[in-house]
Amino acid sequence: MKIIATLSCFIVICGLFLLDRKRNSGISRATWVPAAWIFFVGSRQLSQWLNIIFPVKTSSIYLEANPLNAFVLLVLIVTGILILWQRKICWKKLLIQYPWIWLFFIFAAASIFWSDYSFISFKRLIRSLGLIVMAIVIMSEERPYRALGTIIKRLAFIILPLSVLFIRYYPLIGTATSRWGKVLYRGAVINKNGLGQICLIFGIYFSWNLLFNYREEIGHEKRKSLSVYFIIMPMLAWLLYKANSATSFVCLMSAICFFVAARLPWVYEKPRRLLAICIAGIIIFVILQLYFAIDIKNMIISGLGRRQDLTYRLPLWDWALSHAGNPWVGVGYDSFWVGSRLEQVWQMFGEGIKQAHNGYLEIYLNLGLVGVALIACTIFSGLIKAWKYLSIDFPAGILRLSLILVVVLYNYTEASFSGTSNMWLLFWLGVFDPQKRR
Repeated sequence: MKIIATLSCFIVICGLFLLDRKRNSGISRATWVPAAWIFFVGSRQLSQWLNIIFPVKTSSIYLEANPLNAFVLLVLIVTGILILWQRKICWKKLLIQYPWIWLFFIFAAASIFWSDYSFISFKRLIRSLGLIVMAIVIMSEERPYRALGTIIKRLAFIILPLSVLFIRYYPLIGTATSRWGKVLYRGAVINKNGLGQICLIFGIYFSWNLLFNYREEIGHEKRKSLSVYFIIMPMLAWLLYKANSATSFVCLMSAICFFVAARLPWVYEKPRRLLAICIAGIIIFVILQLYFAIDIKNMIISGLGRRQDLTYRLPLWDWALSHAGNPWVGVGYDSFWVGSRLEQVWQMFGEGIKQAHNGYLEIYLNLGLVGVALIACTIFSGLIKAWKYLSIDFPAGILRLSLILVVVLYNYTEASFSGTSNMWLLFWLGVFDPQKRR
């Protein structure tokens, strides 16, 4: 039965690529570089696919990255830089257009000098800058949003069928067991939250494409596109359910609601009304929360079947704040969860924790209030640029706004404003405008 299921899986994968092959015309081969980056970061790293792992699970493994994985990411970064050099991207213009981004990374680089683990901070900063390279490679394509869609579809055609196969027929690969003895479904991804995250990324794109681009297709292309949706969407929904990631589920539902609101004729004609809807929603939330004592947040948490302490996140946040370093500049870029602090948190909350599960707290711990202020300015400047882009390309502007807003929401219970997270990459794709070549 496993052999039949495996063959069927590969037939489905090949069939999806065949159905979509003509839709990728005009997309350069350079898109395989960010596609490889997203694949290895979003599913499993190369050493994990090859089963080349560290034999001992201790906190020290987070001080030194697996050399094979580090080499793969370095090769992708260098290749991306060569692509941008060949395309003659105007870096001076980028520096002028996005000052907050570069101020954030300049400050992160400066923090290496007061970090207790300077070399670790340096290496992690280089990997984070790799996300900027990947984002600009995509945004410098002649048709950047079509290129992004091509990348996401290619990855979805591989990861989703493999995840279904692994969960159903190869449980030693597709599932894991928590320290409480609960079965966790991870598919072709390293853990359940990772599976939820990759389903969120795929779900955002396919929902946006269905609502904004599908209607413009005609004839045979429309039928082929519909066939892809009939295959992909049930797998995506089933895997998101199996992942049981409340954060990814809430973020995806929020994105879909945002797309539906933007697709309404009276909003489509006057995009400013979308801003009015968002402001009205915030005002209603505040009024219900403060004046009517309706605890909407806890109602949502209970409705999702989660604990009021967000599955030990609140105690973890309290512990992290009590061990924070300098409140203004933090302990150094991406260097809080190393050494003795990591060992202590593992003793208290269990092995495997290596982030604050809150992106804003994570920035505060590593870069202090200055880092939080810089990332907040980056968010607001990105929202303004994406909003202005609505007048140029409304569907693309809506996608950009959704990417930024989803990442902002996602970082309430997960930390993705650092490292190599694909959510961090989505954020940059929302912030950057399409880049012209010289």
